[in-house]
Amino acid sequence: MDGYGLRLDQTGERTRALTLEVLRASLSEWGFANAVGPMRLSAFLGQLLGAPGVLSEWAYSFRLYGRPSTTEPWGWQFWGHHLAINCLTIGGYMVLTPSFVGAEICYADAGPHKGLTLFRDEERLGLDLMNSLPEKFQAKARLGWSSAGEDLPEGRVHFADYLMLGGAYRDNRVVPFEGIEASRFSAVYRTRLLDLVEAYIGQMPDGPRQAKMEQFERHLDETHFCWIGGNGPSDPFYYRIQSPVVFVEFDHHPGVFLTNTKPLKFHVHTVIRTPNGGDYGIDLLRQHYQQFHFHPCGDRYCMTIRNPQPLTFTA
Repeated sequence: MDGYGLRLDQTGERTRALTLEVLRASLSEWGFANAVGPMRLSAFLGQLLGAPGVLSEWAYSFRLYGRPSTTEPWGWQFWGHHLAINCLTIGGYMVLTPSFVGAEICYADAGPHKGLTLFRDEERLGLDLMNSLPEKFQAKARLGWSSAGEDLPEGRVHFADYLMLGGAYRDNRVVPFEGIEASRFSAVYRTRLLDLVEAYIGQMPDGPRQAKMEQFERHLDETHFCWIGGNGPSDPFYYRIQSPVVFVEFDHHPGVFLTNTKPLKFHVHTVIRTPNGGDYGIDLLRQHYQQFHFHPCGDRYCMTIRNPQPLTFTA
């Protein structure tokens, strides 16, 4: 145990197995596979580079908050190379954001996890949606043609997050809506957008997933979809889905450990966030404490976790 949690590469097999069982019990079957996938692909990359001590399957940390309960708040964080998941539950409610999942080499063609592939649905469904839109909608959605950001305003490309706006240390960022409004979509395009969002929300177990999808659908007319890059079968690209309740990003990146200086499709970053104070379950915690907890003086529970300026979106 270090100051930031339990390091799995410094524990025994039983502790590792028990940690993964917490993740398995908290996530859907797909969500669990999507969580351990980056760990295994990181190890695959480490073997390719001859650096298994730096890039390994267990170079990840786990931290538990509170005591697991069916009524009181508790949660966990799990993070490491290309992976950061934050989970908070209160009764039957769950918040699973911010969530970051990535991989540099998205497919293992050798080794113990040969055949493992990540981001197949997120990439395919995003490309299908963009390609299905009428040309005038594609033009409205597209912010630029270069996935390297060469035709974007100065400063738009970040040295680490690249084209993404909701990455680490961006908790209170104001992100303007961009692209095409889903209110202009026909039923066919709305269904494709819902399918794409579910490829991300599907990491949650059935009850929370269904509730989140229903919440997203209620705000569909306030949702925007934007795109950067080409939309051919081999083109790298970026897209963002942004609503008052869901913020999703997908981005093809250039190499970090590998040698490609331009974005290619084997290095992917994805982010899911809950806007307007919802990340880390902050708003859910606030509601819970206001409803159920009282200060000894008789007033409502005095919040020790101050609700910060939320991750805000402006039209």
